[in-house]
Amino acid sequence: MSSIVRREFLRAAGAAAAGLAALASERASARAADDHAKRSLVRVGQIGTAHAHAGGKMDAMRRLRDEYEVVGIAEPDPERRKAAMQSPVYRGLKWMTEEELLGTPGLKVVAVETAVKDLLSTAARCIAAGMHIHLDKPAGQSLAEFRRVLDAASAKRLSVQMGYMFRHNPAFRLCFQAVREGWLGRVFSVHGVMSKRMTAGARRPLLQYRGGIMFDLGCHLIDALTTVLGKPDAVTPHGRRTRPEIDDLLDSQLAVFDYPQATATIQACAVEMEGEKRRQFTVCGTEGTIDIRPLEPPKLLMTLSEPRGAYRKGYQEIALPPMPGRYDDHLIELARIARGEKETEYPPAHDLLVQELVLRASGQQVD
Repeated sequence: MSSIVRREFLRAAGAAAAGLAALASERASARAADDHAKRSLVRVGQIGTAHAHAGGKMDAMRRLRDEYEVVGIAEPDPERRKAAMQSPVYRGLKWMTEEELLGTPGLKVVAVETAVKDLLSTAARCIAAGMHIHLDKPAGQSLAEFRRVLDAASAKRLSVQMGYMFRHNPAFRLCFQAVREGWLGRVFSVHGVMSKRMTAGARRPLLQYRGGIMFDLGCHLIDALTTVLGKPDAVTPHGRRTRPEIDDLLDSQLAVFDYPQATATIQACAVEMEGEKRRQFTVCGTEGTIDIRPLEPPKLLMTLSEPRGAYRKGYQEIALPPMPGRYDDHLIELARIARGEKETEYPPAHDLLVQELVLRASGQQVD
């Protein structure tokens, strides 16, 4: 990677990393329920209930009463709508058609929570209607189509916030700060694991996508890797089908990312017993290491060759601020963007590169 590209991604990483103290301050100011904030509630709606994160996003938006006014939800599939209406997460909401939702006066933000195959087409319609969007992951299977969505949003000065849930996780925020400020020296190794154990029924929807479990789960850590190291020289995918008696899913995958002076590996698995407890993200440098394990609730171990700010030399476990909710800080940021209070921390160039790497790491073609 050239020095120019390297500097560009370090700048993006710097923008993404606020540090723990900054994060605490950000939360306090963002949640202040003063008169101005109450006058500036962001009108938000949701399209789709099929995505695995759909209920969690709606639950967070309904709880963030100092940030959002939820105007309603659209679900075009009658069976999905019927099932969702019985869930406490959606109970009492106004159900609309997509056209009705996008035509709601004052609507500013739409959470796009459809099945993955419908994410980009739905996002394009929301952008055309003038909405900021929260777009869940991964961003479809066509890089060219995702590029068109991002270009359309940029042309209208709208934000596309990707649903990578670790961006506001305090352990990852500290990790990004440490890399940006050089605490770890030159990074030479990154290793990430994103695993779970899925039932046959849970595996079935993934069969329609060529990328297997890396496409579905590994994308979260590929996003974090891109913040740490930027664009690799090469990506080599490795995939296995460990349960051929059940289905044809690539359920155990590893991708190797080659950099001029570093190697990174991201592993995703759908057959590991209690895999959530072993999810991890480790960054090793010439002057220190950060090991996040598990990822939720996050636990961070760090070793430093010399003191850095509030952190001493040597091996230590870092006390992290509690997370109010998996998606809260992420969605608070989007409300602030919609009100014009801040710029996005992750520019379109970052999101486009992440999607390219997700496709390559999961063995898919890049158009």
